[in-house]
Amino acid sequence: MPLSLSDAEKRDIIAYIETGKPLPDKYRFLLFEEVREVELVWNGKTDDICRHILPFQAIEVVDEPRAEAGDDTRIQSSLFDIDARGRQIAGWTNKLIWGDNKLIMSSLRDSAMREEIERQGGIKLICIDPPFDVGADFSMRVEIGDDELVKKPNVLEELAYRDTWGRGADSFIAMIYERLSLMRELLADDGSIYVHCDWRVNSYIRLVLDEIFGRDHFRNEIIWKKYAGVKNQASQRLTTATDSVFWFSKSSNCIINPQYRWMSEEYIAQEYKYTDENGRRYAKLRGRGYQNNDGEAKIKYLDENPWAPITTLWDDDNLQLNTSSAERLGYPTQKPEKLLERIIRASSREWDLVADFFCGSGTTLAVAEKLGRKWIGSDLGKFAIHTTRKRMIGVQREMKKAGKDFRAFEILNLGKYERQHYIGVNESLRDEQKRQQLQKKQDDFVALIARAYRAERVEQFRTFHAKKAGRMVSVGPVDLPVGRLFVEEVIRECLENFITKVDILAFEYEMGLFPAIQEEAKSRGIDMALRHIPREVFDKRAIEKNQVQFHDVSYIDFVPHVQGQMVSVELTDFAVYYNQDIVDNVIAAMKPDAQKAKAQKAKVVVEAGNIVKVAKNAEGIVSREILTKKWTDWIDYWAVDFDFENKREIRRKRDEETGEIVEIWTGNYIFENEWQSFRTKKDRTLELESIAHEVSRWRHKIAVKVVDIFGNDTMRVVEISV
Repeated sequence: MPLSLSDAEKRDIIAYIETGKPLPDKYRFLLFEEVREVELVWNGKTDDICRHILPFQAIEVVDEPRAEAGDDTRIQSSLFDIDARGRQIAGWTNKLIWGDNKLIMSSLRDSAMREEIERQGGIKLICIDPPFDVGADFSMRVEIGDDELVKKPNVLEELAYRDTWGRGADSFIAMIYERLSLMRELLADDGSIYVHCDWRVNSYIRLVLDEIFGRDHFRNEIIWKKYAGVKNQASQRLTTATDSVFWFSKSSNCIINPQYRWMSEEYIAQEYKYTDENGRRYAKLRGRGYQNNDGEAKIKYLDENPWAPITTLWDDDNLQLNTSSAERLGYPTQKPEKLLERIIRASSREWDLVADFFCGSGTTLAVAEKLGRKWIGSDLGKFAIHTTRKRMIGVQREMKKAGKDFRAFEILNLGKYERQHYIGVNESLRDEQKRQQLQKKQDDFVALIARAYRAERVEQFRTFHAKKAGRMVSVGPVDLPVGRLFVEEVIRECLENFITKVDILAFEYEMGLFPAIQEEAKSRGIDMALRHIPREVFDKRAIEKNQVQFHDVSYIDFVPHVQGQMVSVELTDFAVYYNQDIVDNVIAAMKPDAQKAKAQKAKVVVEAGNIVKVAKNAEGIVSREILTKKWTDWIDYWAVDFDFENKREIRRKRDEETGEIVEIWTGNYIFENEWQSFRTKKDRTLELESIAHEVSRWRHKIAVKVVDIFGNDTMRVVEISV
């Protein structure tokens, strides 16, 4: 279709282009076809969305809340196929995924897992509660005895938050637009999405949803009263008591299950104001459809149907999460289970697949499990994934106690594959080409790690890549765990060059490598430190601001107790070394309270591997109290796999020649969580010995996983003979 531009308009456009000035909006409508009548436009808007396909790495599977003393093997009903250990071996396994949800959703959409999702009927419902508060504090409060430590977001979470709000509304809309586009592609044709937001972004969110899902597929804006009672009046505006939940469907045909709410006492008092001779309360129903042929009013008794259909105003008292609620997990944006229960019941059926890609503390997933739905959840925060893991185990325990079936769930991430993506390895290449490309990029990768570690590069060694404060630095490979052969080569080069101090930096270490390898190095006169490379090294801003922290590898010690074919595990030691705050800076910021002759409220910080409570009284006298008095204070959770290497990690991929899905063993094993003990807000105790578990009479390996109070996990494997 030819452009209907006048000569004057053409000259005008050419003049704008030649002078480098932006075209006025009126020319956008004249130059381009199919411009929407109403459209949300922002700086950098594009229809391009993420197309990366990264394979998922299975870390752990949980299929048994935990066996208790005297329990028989858990027996599920015919819903699942189980093995001799009572573990689910067929059917859908729920998925909890750690990582950037943009990469996760892109991989779900186009990978072999998409076929698995489609076999379940596709995703019928997505519920999300994205970060919509520009001033939100995403710190977590971690309990240490009777005190609390404020756990700051890790650097990756902080940088993701800056990406979301760095340019204000522009960057937020760009972030949510791409992710909502991916969600629409993942939804089944009869699926729905519910998006929670508040007054800060609800106008933007509505327009983005209109554009992606279509105005014709808008169902409702639900107004949710988020707390009961009266809050203090805001200074310059009315106090906000509600949030919005937008409900859109993918098509005109979506699942809708009518929902009802219990009539309020006020409604009952107004409507059911009559009483018959038997003392039963009733209402006289008048108006069209209610009157008999003779014009008399019908009577409706209260006990016939005390429920009323829900409207778009959700102000029920049981939909609010009060400060004293037993549900509270300390997560800043946690929502009440009853709120999600209403949504899930309204827009899905039993056995349907529900997803939440900003899962936070796991409320959507917990409710989905209780209501017999399958689920997928993801979050960028490692602590959120750990909080959700504990919550879902708690749900499994409840369902087991009630004699109900529950599904296994697995913890996944993009692991080493995500690291390959960050350093630019082309996943579409054949394996040999990928290896060649990875080798080319290794030097750039090492330079990046050395810079983040603030070390000086060296070139004349086989295994050493840098030097820092008199210590040589060796950087492990980007896509493989550091194993014994790698470390032995480092030790050999240390001895050849009379080097006595070395740091090894790696993303992952071969299981069971330490502390034995460190003791071996020490016996040969080498002070060897093993440190984890954090994911934050891939963000240049974090490196420039010196925000990247390399943590020492945690140390686990445990003792297997073997009696015949029964094995129990006793946890005997755990060591970590963290720094979160510099105590001297904290003290300098604390001012004595001259008006009150009592100590100022203390602050709890982390310094040199200890959690320290710092206080300054009215006279300026500083006191320090170490709260982590014993090694168990660092532990939030620990679990046992009594037969490690029983479950292989299988990667499903499409064969490049035949196009068929093939299964390949990655060489790794999945931790099968068979027994666990962890702290909750209600119960801070921690058991240090598992129950006895029956194992086969053979040499096999036991794995113990410990998760510290910051959500970081460490695993150790020991071989035993039965």
